[in-house]
Amino acid sequence: MNKIGLIIWREYITRVRKKSFIIMSILGPMLFGAIAIVPVWLASQESSGQKIIAVVDESGMFAKNFQNAGDDNIIYEYVKEPVEEVKSEISNGYRYGLLYIPTLDLEAPKGITLFSEGNPSMSTVSDIKQKIQGIIKDIKLERSSISKHALAQLETKLNIATINLQEDGTEQQGSSGTSSIVGYVSAFLVYGFIFLYGAQVMRGVIEEKSNRIVEIIISSVKPFQLMMGKIVGVAMVGLTQFLLWIVLTFTVSTLAFSFFQADFDPVQASVMTQQISQDKAAQADTVAQLENAIDTINIPLIVGCFLFFFLGGYLLYGALFAAIGSASDSDTDTQQFMLPIAAPLIFSIITLASVLNDPNGPMAFWLSIIPFTAPVTMMMRIPFGVPVWQLVLSMVLLIVGFVFTTWVASRVYRIGILTHGTKINYKTIGKWLFNSH
Repeated sequence: MNKIGLIIWREYITRVRKKSFIIMSILGPMLFGAIAIVPVWLASQESSGQKIIAVVDESGMFAKNFQNAGDDNIIYEYVKEPVEEVKSEISNGYRYGLLYIPTLDLEAPKGITLFSEGNPSMSTVSDIKQKIQGIIKDIKLERSSISKHALAQLETKLNIATINLQEDGTEQQGSSGTSSIVGYVSAFLVYGFIFLYGAQVMRGVIEEKSNRIVEIIISSVKPFQLMMGKIVGVAMVGLTQFLLWIVLTFTVSTLAFSFFQADFDPVQASVMTQQISQDKAAQADTVAQLENAIDTINIPLIVGCFLFFFLGGYLLYGALFAAIGSASDSDTDTQQFMLPIAAPLIFSIITLASVLNDPNGPMAFWLSIIPFTAPVTMMMRIPFGVPVWQLVLSMVLLIVGFVFTTWVASRVYRIGILTHGTKINYKTIGKWLFNSH
């Protein structure tokens, strides 16, 4: 055990001191922070630039209805000039575009055209389309002697509350949308981390084998000790990087949002404040729903299970990756062995949609129990609520699976790590498994 501890320490220190580890530990949180901040920043930049769109309305239906209210980003100007003359004003930059509305048949409106110097954004086209559709709808309602108020009374907003009945008879509020998001994110993270750090183990074994360093190390420790030390050492590196990402991402996001708020345009902030006050009741209801949705997620359980299934899945597959590395002399040689090893993980990702549709169905159950697919599938199921006995059974079988794959990998590793220049195939590996020497 002391030798395994030394190998673990060596693997850990060697990898955390690498420039690649330091760079990724810094770039990762910056990337995650950018994903959260950049869309908000781009939205603020877009809203700060006003677009003037001239409107030539030959139908005469929109003169009183096509208003600027509700969108400070686009200003509509009704003009009487000929269309060709207004087009020339687009080229010199005075106007962003020209909206031409010919005489329309309300039952089949055709010919509406937006002229602009370049391709307009999808949001701009969508905004104009929604405005025109809304105005045509209002005109049709007016001609049909149906008031907006009467139509609004026919529409009913409905929210269906979901309550989860626990095994002890207690009731707990649920949220399918939040559970789906948490499940997907957790499953993909486990999947990505297993492949990322499993590949590091495999490449580390190949590198030591190619440099003949392993021949010197094997004279002091057993092959099994070397394999276990390498696997656990890389797992500790993965946990360290994961924890660093969480802490640094939170820090970067907090600082970025603080800077963003400090640099916020006061005029824009005033406009947004007015809009917020107008929809205060609706926003308060949205915030309350969001808080309730978050409260339905058992965060300590999610985090604890994520760490367990990440470590369990990594240890299970890490041993197999180490075996592949020991049987190969280069990355090219590993390709023939990768697909059978990676197939269960890939299959578990492909079936996530089916698991989402029926988190407690037979497919979801068996995929979350089988050790090779359990790390991904179980993380998809946990936010929806999994019976305790199923969760415990999955964990126990994952441990058993890790012990089994470690035994298999050790049989391959003890011979393959010292084999050079020989073309290895499945038949050769089969002989190694049952070779008692």
